[in-house]
Amino acid sequence: MLNVHWLAGLGTSRKEFLIVFTLLFNAFTWYYMTLIMIESVSLNSSLTTTFRAIFFLATIGSSIAGSILSDQVRRLHLLYFWIAMGVITSFLLTLIYNVTIGPLSVIFILLGISFGLGMPSCLAYLADNTSVGNRGRISALIFLFVNLGAFPLEMIFTALELAIKSIILVVWRGLGLVIITFLKPEERNFGATSKRVSFSSVLRDRSFVLYLIPWLMFSLINNSEKALLEGFFGPDFHRLILTVSPVIASFSILFGGLLSDRIGRKRAVIYGFVSLGVAYAIMGMAPMFLIAWYFYLVIDAIAAGILWIVFILILWGDLSPQGMKEKYYVIGNMPFFATALIPLFLTPLVSLLPAGAAFSLASFFLFLAVLPLMYAPETLPEKKIELRRLKGYIDQAKKVRDKYLHKAETGSGKEG
Repeated sequence: MLNVHWLAGLGTSRKEFLIVFTLLFNAFTWYYMTLIMIESVSLNSSLTTTFRAIFFLATIGSSIAGSILSDQVRRLHLLYFWIAMGVITSFLLTLIYNVTIGPLSVIFILLGISFGLGMPSCLAYLADNTSVGNRGRISALIFLFVNLGAFPLEMIFTALELAIKSIILVVWRGLGLVIITFLKPEERNFGATSKRVSFSSVLRDRSFVLYLIPWLMFSLINNSEKALLEGFFGPDFHRLILTVSPVIASFSILFGGLLSDRIGRKRAVIYGFVSLGVAYAIMGMAPMFLIAWYFYLVIDAIAAGILWIVFILILWGDLSPQGMKEKYYVIGNMPFFATALIPLFLTPLVSLLPAGAAFSLASFFLFLAVLPLMYAPETLPEKKIELRRLKGYIDQAKKVRDKYLHKAETGSGKEG
C-alpha cells in the first residue's frame, strides 16, 4: 500500500509517484538483466570484457545525446520513444546465436542506447515531480525495490535459456510502456527560460563541482578495489560479499534517503565517506584478520548505499533548475558508468599491488575526498532541517509526556 505511515506527506501525488516509480524501477531492473545477458552470450572472458565495454560506452554516449535532444524534443515524447526502443532492441537478442561478433556488437550498442538515451529525462522527471524536502524519501523507496529486486532477478534469469531471457526483457520493457501509457503523465510547463543550460555552464557551477569531485573519487576507488577483492579474500568470502552486500546496501539506501531529508545531503554524504574511509583503514592495518573482513563487508555496503542514493538520484536534482535538469544528471552520473569499466581492465594488474597497501591508499584518498565537501553548500534548505529537528523534539516530548501520564494513571489505579 502506498498510504502507509512513513509515506505520508511525500510532497507529490500518488499518480506522479507511480509514474516515477515505474520509469525507474522498470529501467534499472532491465539494465541489470541486460548485463546478465552480456555474460551469457560471450564465448570467452575477453569477449565478455569487450561486450560490457561496448554496452557502457554506448550508454554514456547516448545519455549525452539524450540530454542534448531533451532541449529539442518534449520530455514525454522522448521517454515514450526510449521505452519503445528498449522493447525493440530486447527482441533483437533472440537473434544473437545466429550472428557474428560484428552484428552482435551492434546489438549491444543498441542496448546501451536503449538504456542511456532516456535516462537523463527519466531522472529529471523524478526531480521535477518531487519536492526538495521529500526527494530523498521517494528516491530511497524506488531504489530500495530496484536493489532488492536485482538479486532474485539475477538468480532466476541466470537459470533460463537465452531465448526465454530475451522474451522476458521484451515483456518487461513493454509492461513499463503499457503502465506509463495507462497512467497518462502530463507535461509540466516551467515557463520560458532566457538561457539554456549547457555542459560548460554545469561545469562552471561551483557547488556542482564540489560534489562531483568526491563522487568521482569514490567511484574510481570503489571500482578499482573490486578488481582486488576476489584475489585477496578468496572465492568463498568474495561470494559471501556478492550475496550479503546487496541486501545490506538495499536497507542502507532507504536509511540514506531518509537521513538526507532529515539532516541534509552534505552531512549524509560526509558520514558515508568517513565510515568507508575507516573501513578501508582497518583493512589496510589488519588485512589478515577475519573480523576486519566482516567489518569491511558491512561498512562498505552501508556507506555505498548512502552514497549511491544521494549522488545518483537526489543531489543533482537539488542543484539544477526546474525543467532543465538533464545535463546535470548526465555529468553527475558519468562517474558511475564510466568507472564501471575499471574492473574489466584492472583485474590482470592486481598482482602488482599488495592488497594491504591498496586498502591503505583507498582510505587516504577517501578522507581526501571529504575536503571539497567542507566547502560545498547544503542543498536541503536549512529551514526544512530545523523544522524536522523541531518535529523530532516535539515527538520525543510527546512520548515522555505519554509515558509519564501512563505511569501516573497506573500508580493511581494501584492506590485505588
